[in-house]
Amino acid sequence: MNNKILTNCWNLSICISALGALSLSACTSGIDSDNPKSYEGFEVKFLVGSALQEFCEQSAQQFNATKPKLDNGTAFYLNCEAKGTGDVVTQVTSLAQQLKSGTIQPDDAKFPTLISVDGEIYHSQLLYQFNQIFPGQNYIPEITDAPLIASSPMVFMAPADIAAGLRKQEDLYKTLVTAKNHKEIDSNSPQLPINYVHTAPTRSNSGLQTLVAQFASVSGKRPEQLTAADVQKYQPQIQSIQSKVTRYGVSTNALASDMVKNGPFWASIGSVYESSVIKANSNLQPGQTRYEAIYPKATFTSNMRAILPSATWVNADEKAAAEKIIEYLKTPQVQKIATELGLRPGVPGVELGAKFTPELGVQAEVKYDSLRPPQPEIVAAMLKSWQEFAKKPSQVVVVVDSSGSMSGNKLPAVQNTLRNYIQSLGPKEEIALIDFDDQIRTPIKVNGTPEGQAKGMEFIANLRVDGGTRLYDAALEARNWLQQNFRNDAINAVVILTDGDDSGSDINLEKLRQELEKSNFNSDKRIAFFTVGYGEEGEFNPEVLKQIAELNGGYYRKGDPETISTLMADLQVEF
Repeated sequence: MNNKILTNCWNLSICISALGALSLSACTSGIDSDNPKSYEGFEVKFLVGSALQEFCEQSAQQFNATKPKLDNGTAFYLNCEAKGTGDVVTQVTSLAQQLKSGTIQPDDAKFPTLISVDGEIYHSQLLYQFNQIFPGQNYIPEITDAPLIASSPMVFMAPADIAAGLRKQEDLYKTLVTAKNHKEIDSNSPQLPINYVHTAPTRSNSGLQTLVAQFASVSGKRPEQLTAADVQKYQPQIQSIQSKVTRYGVSTNALASDMVKNGPFWASIGSVYESSVIKANSNLQPGQTRYEAIYPKATFTSNMRAILPSATWVNADEKAAAEKIIEYLKTPQVQKIATELGLRPGVPGVELGAKFTPELGVQAEVKYDSLRPPQPEIVAAMLKSWQEFAKKPSQVVVVVDSSGSMSGNKLPAVQNTLRNYIQSLGPKEEIALIDFDDQIRTPIKVNGTPEGQAKGMEFIANLRVDGGTRLYDAALEARNWLQQNFRNDAINAVVILTDGDDSGSDINLEKLRQELEKSNFNSDKRIAFFTVGYGEEGEFNPEVLKQIAELNGGYYRKGDPETISTLMADLQVEF
């Protein structure tokens, strides 16, 4: 197959409708990572969930170094691409829909030869979707027919002084329905509010597994026994758990790392992979809190399997090559790569190695009841309930730089990105838009209603490039507006898009820092900051933008006209 660039997206009608499907990250593996065609032969693309990304990259480097060939002498190579698991499913089903409609042909370079998702709920979704598109064709193998590559159980992650009390709970999700703080959960725990984080279930496998586990917990039923009536009955309890969420996220590993970096006032409990705990604790810096894994009595194992479609787009040579790759990934020396990354091996007899230790917050030997996926229609009902009822609301101020340096293709790309952002607003999301240059204009409130979207479109249409860049003043104005309009029931945040250094502000960076410390995650009115440096570094100061974001528990990202839409879509998932 040719070098493939996946560009088309299609929202799954039953389970992934909130925010669109956009790439989290991509990896290309090989001797020349910028040019996979430096290898001889044809490409075998392996489209994987983000939890398997590093394993795929490292395995591909080793495999390609062997200069693999088919039995008939044809050369080939392995190329990895990683996305959030929800995006993997959306990507592949979109291609299938296009194939069925005749828009693309089976030999189109966009098709992956191998697929992996980070858990069996999304594997079940993939099966269901393909059976709807191609009834009776059995293009996607059943879960048990797809070889297991690696796994990582879902755990709770918490600091040691909190973890001890959490381990005493018979069922922690049931406890989270009513508990107000950690002292209430266990008298020996610190007097600390419950600040809970997990990834967004519409994009991330760990988030979806978390949501399903919550429904199973509060209902007292196994996931496969849950009904649509159960989803309706128990959604108030799920809403109560979700009310304690302080951040949703796109990446499980990034969320766990942020917990360690920011400490328990930022997040005291997280639902993550066991491997995420290992990774986060592997790079502890002086003064950072070490977190521990709490293993539920029943949890999802997060089985990561190699899915080889029996489909028209996988020709005989590609199938033979994929089978050789799968066998290679199951060898002990390659499985050792998985254990070194904190993943449990997919084949028996492979030692866990040095990462599975209490020093890194986990236990080598654990026993738990492994949960199975619900019916796909029930997953759809859960996601709909989460989006419309249980999800914690958000109120975000989006600060848009329209100074003179935003000329050329910068402003049109931002306008298009804002249009997509507004059109994808869910029923629980509100934003306020602030346009600034050497003036800071009045915030425009926007929501997902037709009236709210119309206001947003008018704001976009009226953006004009001119003037200077009062960045610090605009950041403070956004914070002050949120403080005055603070919603205790919502995630409150600021997103700043700028392509220039501050010029003409009444305050300096130190004064801004002092002000933002009053509303960081240690305060009663937590306001997260996220910054996007837009354009070429040198036009703006990335270190300043990083400082502004990290003061309030957020992060900085670099964007440009080609990447801004994807970047903003990922940011939107945080709230």
